[in-house]
Amino acid sequence: MATTEIGPATKTLERRRPPSLREWLAPAIPGDPMLAWIGPLIVTVFAAFLRFDRLAIPNAVVFDETYYAKDALALLKFGYEHKTVEDANTLLIQEGAKAADSRIWAEGASFVAHPPAGKWMIAIGEWLFGATPFGWRFMAALMGSLSVLILCRVARRMTGSTLLGCAAGLLLAVDGLHLVTSRTALLDIFLMFWILAGFGCLVADRDHSRRVLAAKLQSGDDGGFGPFVFHRWRILAGVCLGLACATKWTGIFYIAAFGIMVLLWDMGARRAAGVRHAYRGAFLFDAVPAFLSLVGIATITYLASWWGWIFNAGGWGRGKVAGNALFRPFEAMPDLWSYHKAVWNFHTSLQDKHPYQSWPWDWPILSRPVAFFYTEPAQGCGADKCSREILGIGTPAIWWAALGALVVLGFLWIHWRDWRAGAIVLGYLTGWLPWFYYALDKRTMFLFYATPMLPFMVLAIVMCLGLLIGPAREPGTRRVVGTAAAGAYMLVVLANFLYMYPVLTAKFIPWESWHGHMWFDSWI
Repeated sequence: MATTEIGPATKTLERRRPPSLREWLAPAIPGDPMLAWIGPLIVTVFAAFLRFDRLAIPNAVVFDETYYAKDALALLKFGYEHKTVEDANTLLIQEGAKAADSRIWAEGASFVAHPPAGKWMIAIGEWLFGATPFGWRFMAALMGSLSVLILCRVARRMTGSTLLGCAAGLLLAVDGLHLVTSRTALLDIFLMFWILAGFGCLVADRDHSRRVLAAKLQSGDDGGFGPFVFHRWRILAGVCLGLACATKWTGIFYIAAFGIMVLLWDMGARRAAGVRHAYRGAFLFDAVPAFLSLVGIATITYLASWWGWIFNAGGWGRGKVAGNALFRPFEAMPDLWSYHKAVWNFHTSLQDKHPYQSWPWDWPILSRPVAFFYTEPAQGCGADKCSREILGIGTPAIWWAALGALVVLGFLWIHWRDWRAGAIVLGYLTGWLPWFYYALDKRTMFLFYATPMLPFMVLAIVMCLGLLIGPAREPGTRRVVGTAAAGAYMLVVLANFLYMYPVLTAKFIPWESWHGHMWFDSWI
C-alpha cells in the first residue's frame, strides 16, 4: 500500500481535527454543568433584587401604565378592554382593588392599539396582588428578571464560556432601560422577553439538530440530500415569537428574520457535514417545516391570545356572538380582521407630537430618553429643592460600547463567516431598521421601542470581551492583559449604573444632583 509522508502542517491539522462528525458539527460546551446553572442563577437573583426592590414606588400611575394597567384589569373582569372613567387613575391609587370592582368603569368597550398578550401578563400580577402599583408591575419585574437568566444561558451556549454567559446576564441586569421597563407596566419588556426566548430556542435547536444530523449521517442516512431532521425546539420558538407578535406587532419582523436565519443555518449544517446537495436538501427537508414551526405556530398562538375578545360579547368591533362556543372563532374572524385594519390605520397615521419622542437614529446614542415620572417634592432629600425621576434611558457605558462591538461583529460576519456574529447583528438590525421606514412618515416613536435590541447589544459586547480575553489555550501576557481590560470594562459599567440608579428608580435626591445626572440638555 502506498503511503504519504505527513508534513508538520498536516500533523498540526490532524491534532486539531475533531474525533467525530458530531463534535465537528456541534462541539460540546466546556465547563461544569452545575456551575453553568449556579452562576446564571446568582446573576438572576441579583437582577430580581434590583427589579423587585421598592417596586411599588412611586405609588402612582407611571407614563403609559395609564393604558395598560387598566386594560389588563378589564381583561380580568370582562375578557376584553373596557372604557374607564376620567378619574380612574386617582381611584386606583387611592382605593385600589375596591374601586376597581365597579367605580372605574365607564360605558362601553375600549378600542386598543395593541394585541392582548402583554396585557394578559400584566393581568396575572393584578390577579395575584390586586390593582395596585406592585400588582400591575409584578409580571414586568418577573419577566425582566427571567430574561437575564435566559440571556446568561444563550450567551454561554454561543461563546462556550459560563463566565461570559454570566457577564452577559450582568450587563442586561444593570442596563438602565431594561431596569426601567422591568419596573413599569408597559408592553416592551414582554416583547423583548418573548423575542429573546424565541431566539434562545433557535440557538438551542441549532446545536440539537446538528447533533441529530451527525448521528443520522454516521448511520448511513444520506441519499445525496441528507436526512430529515425534526427541529423540536422550533415549535417552542414559534410559540414564543407568536406571543411576541401578540404583545406588539413588531414581533413579526423577527419571525421573518429568524426564518431566513434558520434556513441558512440548515444549509450550513448540511454543507459542513459533507452532504452533496446541501442547499437542495435544506429546501427539501427543512424549509417547509421551518415555515410551519415559526409562521404557522406563531399565527395560531397569536389568534389564541384574542380568546377573551372572541368568546365574549361586548368587545370593541365585536359583532353578534354565536350561541355555540365552537362556532365563535369562525364567525369572529371578519370582525377581528376589521379590528386589525383599524389598528393598522391608527399606527400608520400616528403623528401626534410628544415632548419625549425620538427617531431611530437617536436611539443608539441615547439622544432623547423618556421621563416616565418626574416630581419636585418639597422635602425628602435634605435640600431646599428635591427631584424624583424615572428616566427611561440605557446605561451609556453599555449602549455606546455596543456600537463599536456591533461593527466588530459585522466584520466577523463578513470575513470569518461567524454564525454567532451574523445572528447577533441580525437580531439588532431587525429591531432597529424597520423603524426607519416609519420615521419617513413622521410616526411618533420613543427610545423604549429599542428594548428588543438590548439582548443583542449585550451579546455583541460579550463576544468582543471574549475576543479581548482570548482562548484558554493561549495563556500568557496577552490573556492577562485582555482579562484585566474586560474586567475593567465591567467595573466601568457597574459604576455608571450605580451613578444613574437614583434617576432610574425615583429616589429622592437634591435638584442639583439630579441636574448633574442630565449630561445633555436633550435628557431633560
